[in-house]
Parts: sequence; C-alpha cells; structure tokens
Amino acid sequence: MTTEQYGSAAPTLAPPQSASISELVHAASRIARSVESVIEGKSEVIRTALIVLLAEGHLLIEDVPGVGKTMLAKTLAKSLDCSVRRIQFTPDLLPGDVTGVSVFNQDTRGFEFRPGAVFANIVLGDEINRASPKTQSALLECMEERQVTVDGITYHLSPPFMVIATQNPVEMEGTYPLPEAQRDRFMARVSMGYPDQVAEMAMLADHAATSPLDLITPVADAAQVAQLVDVVRTIYVAPSIRQYAVDLANATRTHRDIRLGVSPRATLHLVRAAKASAALDDRDHVLPDDLQRLASSVLAHRLILTADAQIAGRSPENLVAEVVGRIAVPAAVRA
Repeated sequence: MTTEQYGSAAPTLAPPQSASISELVHAASRIARSVESVIEGKSEVIRTALIVLLAEGHLLIEDVPGVGKTMLAKTLAKSLDCSVRRIQFTPDLLPGDVTGVSVFNQDTRGFEFRPGAVFANIVLGDEINRASPKTQSALLECMEERQVTVDGITYHLSPPFMVIATQNPVEMEGTYPLPEAQRDRFMARVSMGYPDQVAEMAMLADHAATSPLDLITPVADAAQVAQLVDVVRTIYVAPSIRQYAVDLANATRTHRDIRLGVSPRATLHLVRAAKASAALDDRDHVLPDDLQRLASSVLAHRLILTADAQIAGRSPENLVAEVVGRIAVPAAVRA
C-alpha cells in the first residue's frame, strides 16, 4: 500500500514533525543495534519490544526456558540509561514486595512508605507466572494508571515506565495462569523461539567465555525516551484506519470460536503500537499494514477460545490471522 493513500498530518506540522521522526529513527536504530549485539537473529522480536517502549506499553515475553527471554529484557534495559529494577517472581512473593509497604519508624513515631520494585523506569518481571494470582494482581494499578496506592495514599511513577515480563508456557510445572485483567494490560506478547543454526553457532563462539551484557553501554536515557514517546503521539491516524481497528476488534467479539474477544483497551493498544511502527518506518501517518503486522502480537494473547476450538487445536494466532484476512481494508483516504 502506498503512503499517499492514507494521507499524512496537516502540512503546517510536517517540517518539524519529519525532523523529530528522523531523530526517533536514528535513536531506535542505536537501541536495536545494542540489543542485537546480544540477541542475535531476532530482529522482529526486538522491533516489537521497541514499538511497545515507544507506545508507552508493557511487553510480555513467553516461551520455554533457556531461549533468551530474560536476556532480551535485561539487554533492552541496560541499553537505556534509566532506573531499572528486577523482580524475581516466586510462589512466596508478596504484593508488598512489588508495590512497597508502610513501616513504622521508631524515631518519628509514624509510618513511612518504603517503595517497592515497581518504582523504576524499567521493571523486569522474571517468570511472572510463577507467583500466585494475588501477587500478580499487584501490578494491575501501576501498569494501567502509572501509580501505586498503598494504605489509601497514591504514589505516582516517573515516566517513562515499562514492565517487561517473562513467563513460561502455562503447561510448564510450577506456573500459574495470568489473570485475564493482567494479560489485557500487556500491549504485546512475543515468543523468542529457538535460534537458527547460524545464530546459535555465533552464540557459542561469542558468549561461552564472557557475558555479552558486560559490553553493553547505554545508548539513550530516560529523557530521550520520553521525547521519542512524544513524537509517536503526533503520528496521524486517519478516521478510516481507526474504523479498521474497531472492525478487527469487533470481529474477535463475534467469532464463533472465540468465547471472549479483545477489549476496547486492546483496540487502543493496537492503534498506539501502529503509530510507533509507522514512526520507526519514518512515516508520519499510520497505514493498514501497520495494524495487520501487529495484530497477532497485540490481540492474540487476550483471546479466550471456546472449548470446541481448543479441542480442534485452533490457536489464538490462527484466529487473529483469519480475522485480519476477512476484514476489508479501508478505502483510500486523503488528508
């Protein structure tokens, strides 16, 4: 599809916006190269992680143990010069360990708040589904509202704020399923997959003696990431593109094989991610291709299939692909 079909932002805004988008492309390229120096052969996964970062979302990385889920999260965090905290989710982890607690100070004779691990720009939640649903739910408020409420007092989180969580498949021993409300708060879910033979050979050569993380230095800071987020917000979305996103969401809610379709939050996440994708492609407007490319990552993990569909071996990814193929692409629009 051509970029002319779906228009762009108002002409008076184009010159400064184009310069800002160019800066975003260069900054994102630096971050991607930094991550790719450690995670080889996973350019699409890294791109999705960058999209989620720029779209102010949260990322869920799901796969079997040992394929680099935690390494990807740590590499992305180390490539950014901002505060990073890691939470190792275990069955005995308490909600207060995540959000923070109020403790009594003997000197002042009063309670004072001690922040938990979520008070950082990048929060790494390792093996998130090994904690109980009660502890997992401690992330709900901070992921959606960028704030934490403890003992009736609300504490705001400093932007940018992103949760990068890893989890093993539910059928792995010692795991709990993520609550539907928490899955819905993750903008996208990606799977690492096994590396190809070339990438695995390179890993054996480069990573056997030393940790590649030791060589990573920050290539962007929190202030710059906040500026890039502001650029993404200015990306133009035509009314027909917004209608296309709504049509895709509605199709999941009426599909015979889907018991629970995607929420309005998912539709919003899809559009936000599409705006970040357009910016990474050096465009100031969204195309239907952006939504189609991200539909599986953004929508599939939110679906709950019917029992018959599960028995038939259907997957959420296949159903999203079916929906995308069935919904008509919007007609050409000029701004």
